[in-house]
Parts: sequence; structure tokens; C-alpha cells
Amino acid sequence: MFERFTTPAREVVTRAQTEARALGHGHIGTEHVLIALVADPDGPVATALKDNGVTADYVRDEARRKVERTPPLSPVDSDAEDRAALKAIGIDLDAVRAAIEQNFGAGALQLPRPEPKKRGLFGRFSSGHIPFTKRNKKVLELSLREAIRLNQKFIAPEHIALGLIREGEGLAMLILSEKHVDFDRLRDDLARSVRSRAA
Repeated sequence: MFERFTTPAREVVTRAQTEARALGHGHIGTEHVLIALVADPDGPVATALKDNGVTADYVRDEARRKVERTPPLSPVDSDAEDRAALKAIGIDLDAVRAAIEQNFGAGALQLPRPEPKKRGLFGRFSSGHIPFTKRNKKVLELSLREAIRLNQKFIAPEHIALGLIREGEGLAMLILSEKHVDFDRLRDDLARSVRSRAA
């Protein structure tokens, strides 16, 4: 499939990885692809979203804010069965948590985020691979379907944006929805842009 990607589309994928790394995220999500799609202010996707105020800086700030706002997972969060089992042997989980936090401070039961795995010679010379999320892989598959739907043998940035819209979920769509993007109009603008490129 990637052999069909135009140079600008490949640059979007590469830039998405760069953006994820710069934001300190351990995955490449739809938000990183959206940043990459609008990074060139004169590019077709940025042009189509200009009236909505969707810029790379805006999406980057929103991605940073929304991802960092997600609470970290606590290893001691247990379900009702665990709580009941402990209670059956005389242990009150809430009392244990309170005692630990009183003695060791708030958040003492939360594990630190794991360090990213280092690759390459002693981990110094390689920045490591950041994986695409399942949703983002789906977006890239849908970009191929969009190209086929438009009878085109190549995948351009517009096709990737059309794949984002077609998938319809994820942080990128949330960010666009909050900016009141008219997805029907955007879809038409992107299709028109990629058709004119093919002509």
C-alpha cells in the first residue's frame, strides 16, 4: 500500500511520527496525523481547514492538553470482586490506601510511567520506533479505499484526511468537531482538490 503514497503523503506519515516524539507520546495517533496534515499552511488540507482556524499549532496544543489530561492508570484500581475478596478476610482496601497515602504522600500507590525502550547501540543512536494506534492504521487503510473510490492510483494527503473523516473517531475528529468543522463540505473540498491534482 505504501508504494502508492505520494511524496507529500509519505512526509505526512513521517511528520506524524516526529510530532508524536516531540510531544512525548508513546504512540502515533490520529491527532499526530492531523498535525502533520495541516503543518504546511499552503497544503491542501490546511487550506481546506483555514476558515475553521485549524492550524498545526492549534492541533498540537489541543493534543498536548487532551492527552495530558487523561489520568494515569493506577495499579491498585480493583474491581468489585477484588474488594469483596479482601473484605472477606478482614482487609478494608480504602483504609489501606488512606494509610499508605498518609504515611508516604498522595499518589504513593501510582507507579511512574515506564521509560521508553532504548534501541540501537546502548540506546544512544536510535530514537526508537513509535507504533501507530489501531485507529490510525485503520485511517491509513481507509485512505487507500478513498483513493479507490475516487478512481485514483495514488494516495495523497487529501486521501489521508478523507480516511480520518471516514473513520470518524479519535482525537483528531474530536478536535475538528470542537472547531465546528462541516465534514460534508470538508470532504467535498478535499475530493475536489485531489481530483484537480490528478487532472
